[in-house]
Amino acid sequence: MKIAILLATFNRREKTLSCLSSLVKQKNIDHVEFDVFITDDASTDDTVEAVINEFPFVNIFKGSGSLFWAGGMRNSWNEARKTAPDQYLLLNDDTILDELAIARLLEYYNSDKEALPAICVGSTRDDLWGKISYGGQKLYNKNKVQCYNIFSDNEYLECDMANANIMLVPQEVVDKIGILSDKYTHCIADFDYSLSAKKAGFKVVVVPGVLGHCTDDHDQNWQPEKVSLSERLKYLKSPKGLAYNEYLQFVKLHFPLHLPAAFIKLWIKTLFPVMWAKLKG
Repeated sequence: MKIAILLATFNRREKTLSCLSSLVKQKNIDHVEFDVFITDDASTDDTVEAVINEFPFVNIFKGSGSLFWAGGMRNSWNEARKTAPDQYLLLNDDTILDELAIARLLEYYNSDKEALPAICVGSTRDDLWGKISYGGQKLYNKNKVQCYNIFSDNEYLECDMANANIMLVPQEVVDKIGILSDKYTHCIADFDYSLSAKKAGFKVVVVPGVLGHCTDDHDQNWQPEKVSLSERLKYLKSPKGLAYNEYLQFVKLHFPLHLPAAFIKLWIKTLFPVMWAKLKG
């Protein structure tokens, strides 16, 4: 079996090197051949040079500086497709893999010889807080965006949306729905992809146990009142903020009945952050 490992990096040299180090330490994958494809989006911390020096086998491509996460991953994915692998492993550059992570992702097919191609998702733990940081999410209601993390130590769980910190995608899924949508600049793209895969008839499965470690570095997703209105408006539109246009586009596509509520919430967060904090409280 041939797996293409996909990453996008930007100014996280040490984390990227640690991630790659955990990748080359994978066990119980003697039958697996893998190639690594990294798009570095014009890092200024010598990420490219360090990767080339320590991991010369990596295929590394330079971005324009404006690709962000989704754009960098699409570039890596498009390059990897040229090599015709069987699977694609989407991996965040700040994720440290457990030594058996890839083997445990592949065990899904061994557990059920009749299993159809499915996206397999690995859960990560935030070691600082001792809780699951990224993985699979289940919707509270199919008509609303709200979701919650699901996790099991010993069961395969089907989820609705998933983070691409550790996400294994078979070629059959790519043949049918393509890669990450170019409608998204930074975040949202992995949630959109997993939802699109389910709509196309594929399962999205969370593999049992913790497959890696990754700190949840997302603070509250709104700016407090002490931040100026102009800065709050910038955050509203920013790809690394609330990604206003892209988020509403995502909601319209997958949760059209929730669109009015999503629109109102974005503006309350921005114009009346104190009110939003009270609502959340």
